[in-house]
Parts: sequence; C-alpha cells; structure tokens
Amino acid sequence: MNRPARITAFAVALAGMVLSMSGCNKLAARDHLNKGVEAYKSAHYEDAINHFQQATRLDPKLPMAKTYLATALAQNVVPGLDTPENLQSAEQAVELFKQVLANDPSDVNSIKQIAGIYYQIKKTDDAKLWQKKVLEKDPRDPEAAYTIGAIDWDLAHKNVLTILGEAGLTDDGQGNVKAPKKVMDQVKEKNSAIVAEGLQYLNQAVSNRDNYDEAMAYLNLIYRRQADVDFGNAGAVKDDIAKAEDWRTKAMGVRKANEAKKNQGPGGITIGDNGELK
Repeated sequence: MNRPARITAFAVALAGMVLSMSGCNKLAARDHLNKGVEAYKSAHYEDAINHFQQATRLDPKLPMAKTYLATALAQNVVPGLDTPENLQSAEQAVELFKQVLANDPSDVNSIKQIAGIYYQIKKTDDAKLWQKKVLEKDPRDPEAAYTIGAIDWDLAHKNVLTILGEAGLTDDGQGNVKAPKKVMDQVKEKNSAIVAEGLQYLNQAVSNRDNYDEAMAYLNLIYRRQADVDFGNAGAVKDDIAKAEDWRTKAMGVRKANEAKKNQGPGGITIGDNGELK
C-alpha cells in the first residue's frame, strides 16, 4: 500500500473510532442522566448533581441535562445562608439556567427558577427583576405577582422600623398618626413608590387567583404601610386601615375554606395551577 493510500485508510479508521467513542459517550451520558433522575427522586441531591455533571460533560447537547443539573443545584441552596459554598451553588444554578434560556428564551420554568434562587439568597432586586420577566411571559402567573408584592412589603416594613426606631418610636400598624411629621415625611419619601408597586402586584395576584389567602394577608399588611404614606390625610389613613382590616378578614375566611377543602378526603385526580397532576 502506497503512502497516500495508507494515510487515507488511517484517516477512515480514526474517523470510525471517533464516531464510536462519540456514540459510547452519548450512551454513558444518558445512563448518568437516568441515574441522576433516580437519585433526585430519592432526595440524594449530591449524587444527582454528580450524575448530571457527568452527563453534561459526556454529551453537552443532551436534552434536559443542564436543566436537571441546575435544578439539583438549586435544590441544594439553603435559603438565607450566605456561606461561600451556598452562594456558589446558587450562582452555578443561575448560570446554568441562563444557558438553558440562551437556547430557549421561552422557557418560563428557568426564569422562575432564577427568580426563586435570587429570593433564597436575599438578592431581592434581582428576584423582583426575574419575577417581572415571568410576568412578561405569563401575565396571569399569581405566584410571580405575589412574590414581588411580598418583597415590597418587607422592604417598606423594614424602612418604617428603621426610621421610627432612630426616632425612639415603635410602629403601631395604624398609620403612626401620632408620630412627628418630619419622621413620617422620611417614611413617605422612602416608601411611596415601593408601597404603590406592592399594592399593584398583590392586587394582580388575587385577581388571578381568587382563593390566594397568602396574597390577601399581605394586602392587609401593605395597606398599613400605605397608611404611613398617607400621613397627614386623616380620611385616606382611615380608608387604608379599613381596607387592611377587610383584607385581613378575607384572608382568614379564605384560609379556613382552603384548609377545609384540603381536609375533605380523597377526591380523585386534579390539575394544579402549574398544570401538574395531583
């Protein structure tokens, strides 16, 4: 066999070996993917992460591998824990979900996951930003609207406690009408926009889910922050507190009804708000 012929034969054999190795890698990747799913279902998240990492390494184009890996990493994130290891897991999961979105910008699940991770590690501005991205895709998503409203209430509440505390005062939850004007002017400056946004999104949440007792409870709370903002307008403050009490009553009634419904016993297969079978 002359030299050109030998080179051609070697190239063909090498190509065959590469194809064979590629096929083996894909089979191994799918095996790791299946093992990762089983580990995840058994709540063995570290094992699941290892298998999903192997799957993505062996076959970077394997469908769902990155999503599964990101989901397992997200499951490992401990809410509120700011250790380097926990934050690293969170950021790794976020980065993987962003890679999934780069290939499929319509993947609402990845957007929700990113929003949820940011909320867990207390990056509330990022959490709100990504929840708004959820609502861009699905304006009727009640959880996204609720989360934005809950974050806004928390921010406004902390502002009130800080400002009143610096003046040696405590929050009465009724508009703080006895507080000095200069103190409440600070509250109004800090909270006007936050409270307005919170009211908007919490009302959106209950309009999209009429038995959303958690959102109703937060409407009670945020109307009390609106009363702070309306300081100096006795009629508006009175109306805010009346609305707060109304939502508090509604929340308790709806929660009681929801609990009663849960305790009715077997009722067959139903479909949840996210489309999953229950």
